[in-house]
Amino acid sequence: MTRASCYAGLDSGSWNTKAALVDGQGRLLATAVVRTGADVPGAAERAFGELLARAGVERGAVAAVWATGFGRHAVPLATGVRTELDSHARGALQFVPGPLTVIDIGGQDAKIILVDAQGRRVGHKMNRKCASGTGSFLEEMALRLDSRIAEMPALASGFTEELDLGSFCTVFSGTEVLGLIRQGKRPADLARAAYRSVVKRVLEMERVEGTVVATGGVVAHHPMVVQLLEAAIGAPVTVPAHAQEIGALGVAISALAAARAPAPADGA
Repeated sequence: MTRASCYAGLDSGSWNTKAALVDGQGRLLATAVVRTGADVPGAAERAFGELLARAGVERGAVAAVWATGFGRHAVPLATGVRTELDSHARGALQFVPGPLTVIDIGGQDAKIILVDAQGRRVGHKMNRKCASGTGSFLEEMALRLDSRIAEMPALASGFTEELDLGSFCTVFSGTEVLGLIRQGKRPADLARAAYRSVVKRVLEMERVEGTVVATGGVVAHHPMVVQLLEAAIGAPVTVPAHAQEIGALGVAISALAAARAPAPADGA
């Protein structure tokens, strides 16, 4: 690998910090995911270090590091930043051409991003008012079901009854689940209901049509969400490789595009 021939992207999320490395042609070389915790700069450093180790390159081979995500302005490594909306759209376009609808479900928010045939972002909706419809909601539901969030997919796969959670708020949903447990409802059915609730809240944000791409940690680790999305919209949903790291890939592509941009003429 020649010196300064790679471009790195860091997606500083509320749960995890994701990293992606691309070469000068935009080809993905490696990805990494670490827990963010309370130290955003430290998590970025750890993710970047793990990324370089996985790619087998030295820091001197990285021409630029750009950041996205909620903590993007707290990453000293980064020399450029892009919004999550731009980064997830760019990342998804590396796998599926526009026009498309990107559904990203993260730890603290969910996004629906509309991209036209030229790859331009033409609209979006975000769920920021409540954790309902996000990974935090699933984590709370797992707690109520005396389970770990990593165990939720296996638990929900054993469902026998379709249940609905009517509460919009995560706190009220937790109380609702406790009431259903007292009524004798099975944990597997309640886990399935939690996934159904996530999909319902996401699809309430925006009409979803056309080519649909799903990204984010929830999508990557909870396939039932994708199955329920497909059933709800009546169409297939594409989950690209490295769905959790799509934002990091997108912002790495932004760094590469900026490097390729022609320098302005004198006096411009």
